[in-house]
Amino acid sequence: MTPVARFRTVVLDCPDPHALARFYAGVLGGTPTEGEPEWVVLHVSGGPRLAFQQAPGYAPPEWPRADHASQQFHLDLDAGSTWAELDSAQEAVLALGARPLDLDDQDGKRDFRVYADPAGHPFCLCRIERT
Repeated sequence: MTPVARFRTVVLDCPDPHALARFYAGVLGGTPTEGEPEWVVLHVSGGPRLAFQQAPGYAPPEWPRADHASQQFHLDLDAGSTWAELDSAQEAVLALGARPLDLDDQDGKRDFRVYADPAGHPFCLCRIERT
């Protein structure tokens, strides 16, 4: 199938675009643009752009929840291939201001952990086995 468009940017609504861009720059690297007070773009090397848009009256999604306040989407972020890399990534995102939503791995085999960014958007740190 021939595509009709090319993937460009994921845009997150939030109360403070500059603060959220700094959070994700700390997590993913990259450089946020600082041009407009209500719109910031983070250019991430080797990945899609993330943009942050000020949304008056913003209410964060809730996870898990099935009604109108559900997460709507989340970001899966590759945190490495070892448990030590996943643990290290967890420490880093918590230090940057993320809060844990679901770290409970009761069987010791789950390869992801769920967090909320400072504006409340869910994201996962994932351990990706490389072959």
